[in-house]
Amino acid sequence: MKKNNAEQKSDTTKAGKTIDTSIVCIAVAVTVIISIVCIAFSDTVSVWLSSIFNYLTNKLGFTFIWFAALVIAFCLFIAFSKYGKIRLGADTDRPEYSNISWFSMIFAAGMGIGLVFWSVAEPLNHFFAPPVADPASPEAVVESLKYTFFHWGIHPWALYLAVAVPMGYFHFRQKKPMLVSSVFTPFLENKSFKKPLLKGIDAFTIILILIGVATSFGLGSLQIASGLDYVFGFSMGDFTPILIIIVFAVLFIISSSAGIEKGMKKLSNSNTVIVFMVLFFILFTGPTISLIKSTTEAIGAYIHQLIPMSFFQDADGAVAAHTGENWIGNWTIFYWAWWITWTPFVGSFIAQISKGRTLREFILAVMSIPTILSCIWFGVLGGSALHIELENPGSIAVNGVVDTNSSIFAMLSTLPLPQIISVLVIISLSVFFLTSADAGVQVVAVMSSRGMENNDRKIKILWGVILAMLSIMFVVTGGLSAVQSLSFVFSFPFMILICFMLVSFYKQLTKNELK
Repeated sequence: MKKNNAEQKSDTTKAGKTIDTSIVCIAVAVTVIISIVCIAFSDTVSVWLSSIFNYLTNKLGFTFIWFAALVIAFCLFIAFSKYGKIRLGADTDRPEYSNISWFSMIFAAGMGIGLVFWSVAEPLNHFFAPPVADPASPEAVVESLKYTFFHWGIHPWALYLAVAVPMGYFHFRQKKPMLVSSVFTPFLENKSFKKPLLKGIDAFTIILILIGVATSFGLGSLQIASGLDYVFGFSMGDFTPILIIIVFAVLFIISSSAGIEKGMKKLSNSNTVIVFMVLFFILFTGPTISLIKSTTEAIGAYIHQLIPMSFFQDADGAVAAHTGENWIGNWTIFYWAWWITWTPFVGSFIAQISKGRTLREFILAVMSIPTILSCIWFGVLGGSALHIELENPGSIAVNGVVDTNSSIFAMLSTLPLPQIISVLVIISLSVFFLTSADAGVQVVAVMSSRGMENNDRKIKILWGVILAMLSIMFVVTGGLSAVQSLSFVFSFPFMILICFMLVSFYKQLTKNELK
């Protein structure tokens, strides 16, 4: 039944009253200033960000290594402890979404554009500059897949859970607003600075979400632009990715206004079909037996060496000397920092759709199912590129140089029906673009509305425009290098906040549960 004008006006008024104007003003001011400064002084900012990146990876990189490993240990402890049977909600609550829809939304929000962007590019980069094996050798095939699985496997999902579990528990179990700041309330009882500090935490979280999601949009727009040029010959030079961001900004604002049920669920389910279509086509038209063997062997190597890889920091510099780059900083530490920038967005989103599930079910499912799917995805797409390049050098990468934006399309060009499959990949990229943006706008709208759902179109348009502006900033200031640098700048302080979140969560568990 449609609402009459009076009811619609009432809903709009209520939505307006829920908006926390102080948090919105702070977040808008900071993100707009960052965007304008970076776009206006792109060359200077690029140099400055590069210096920060080098300093943080060299001086503080070990903190990211330790943090990610300890988060995994904490999640497993909660899952297998007596607290694992606690539900996100009342004891009688049950899941609101089917397992298929739940997994689809989690996977789309958690991996998104990056899954397609890096599917061929990362394995190929490791293939030509492996940490230990000889470059472009048969041994480098398994090693490149092993490290790709490592970067896209258990670690990122555990990092997401480090935010999702406390937020879900405090919201559904303790009846607190769906805000990062809600997790800090046990620390700040009767403190005079409680209110401004909590507002500061929420404002910083919104900024981090916008920057984290914008990094993927920037990279995604570059790859979609590359695909359009590679497949259709359509190019407007450097303006193409900017035009793509503008077009998709309009689309995801419309999508987010439809709500999670109408927007994210339909888009996620449709993209799951597209992803599996591409996956099975490449598996059965490529070197099928070789793909199965190399993927199986790489999964075994990943499991066997998970702990050593989790703590590896290239202390003697042997890997840096072998690869000719700060490999551990440019890859592993960068990934952990990048995933942390995504934790408030993905964490709050998957917490929001996981009501009624037990902590054990939530943690084990989120750490295992997406990891398995990622290994299969990279094993098939990345493995195909590796075997093609191994048998016919130069087919994808020219003189060992990998074009990150177009490498997946170069790989597809060596398979049957390249035009059709390339179009499906572009569609998948576009849907990932929309689903991540849709979820991002939904989450930011909630966090800027005192933790309450807010379907006010105006607030979503505001965040959608800022998201587009930040994405354009990443394209203008250097693409991947800008993403790497800003990930470090914003992820380090939030890593500290996550530590306090986990302590607060465990404190509440021991105080209120299963006595």
